[in-house]
Amino acid sequence: MPPLIPFEEITHLFTEFEHTAFRLETRRGYASDRQGARYRAFMRGIDPPPEPGHPWNVNVREKAEQGAAFSRVRIIDEPPTDGQRFLMATAAGNVDAGEDIRVLTRATAERLELPDFDLWLFDSRTLVRMHIDDTDTTIGVELVDDEAEVLAACRARDAAWRVAVPTAEVWAQVRSSV
Repeated sequence: MPPLIPFEEITHLFTEFEHTAFRLETRRGYASDRQGARYRAFMRGIDPPPEPGHPWNVNVREKAEQGAAFSRVRIIDEPPTDGQRFLMATAAGNVDAGEDIRVLTRATAERLELPDFDLWLFDSRTLVRMHIDDTDTTIGVELVDDEAEVLAACRARDAAWRVAVPTAEVWAQVRSSV
């Protein structure tokens, strides 16, 4: 395994990118979500309220005002896991801030041969590969500068984006089937 750096060492990329920040989420859930009060309330049937003042949403709005864009594709199972349902339930607040969040079924992701790891791609040239352990905890990140790997991430992003569906559409279907 390559040397990992703490996630905190790449957080500057979220404010310094110029054009695009793209996330591919492949996990069935994240430990950081499960540890929060919003997740616990969601599991009791309480819809998570939007958090427009959350630093993430403030930064998304500021970057959008500068002409930059955040987007992500979340891979979901059929049926979605509790963690995936929570992410869909909270997406509206991020979307309101200016982030474009879409979902893709795991079967489609496998057909498209998308990476099986989470990543961030900044300005189509800086790739951050997330390293997440079996408990869904981020243990570090890898800053990848290999041009072939960055290009592969760009191709994966483009392939996923073409067929991904806005989260709100899928969430409405999931909610009506429960």
